[in-house]
Amino acid sequence: MSVLVLPYSNSWPALFAEEAERLTSRLAPWLVGDIEHIGSTAVPGLGAKPILDMLAPVEDLDAARAARPSLVDLGYRHANHRPQEAMWFYKQQGEDYDTRTHQLHLTRPESALWRERLTFRDALRDDPALLIEYQDLKRALASSDDDLTEYTGGKREFVGRILLSKGINLG
Repeated sequence: MSVLVLPYSNSWPALFAEEAERLTSRLAPWLVGDIEHIGSTAVPGLGAKPILDMLAPVEDLDAARAARPSLVDLGYRHANHRPQEAMWFYKQQGEDYDTRTHQLHLTRPESALWRERLTFRDALRDDPALLIEYQDLKRALASSDDDLTEYTGGKREFVGRILLSKGINLG
């Protein structure tokens, strides 16, 4: 499967706000803060796969497992990703990845996942040169015949370098 990186869309923040509002009402019993918009769609000017990535801060991950039926009612599906520190959900219109529209992590605000995602987002928002460098990398990876796994893996060194410069080691 090829990877499609679209130019930045000014609609992404509004789409995030709408979805965050829906999620907040369903996740209220478990949330300990605001849902965060992360990933490339959260960085003004950055091209991205058109998938809204979100982090929802929960105090107790085990207790938040009770939120799963509410998320399923909103069209989310559960899958494993770093299960010791997060519950991961995604929403898509069909059975193929190409129809994916949203991804959501429920995690504790002190988790490594929380720190990594927000630190990386903020680094890109704060440094236009870094944003351009990352966008060029994403376009190069997407234009090759690589699949999604190779596209994601191709970004790992860049992400790791930025996080390390901010005092976070991916390990």
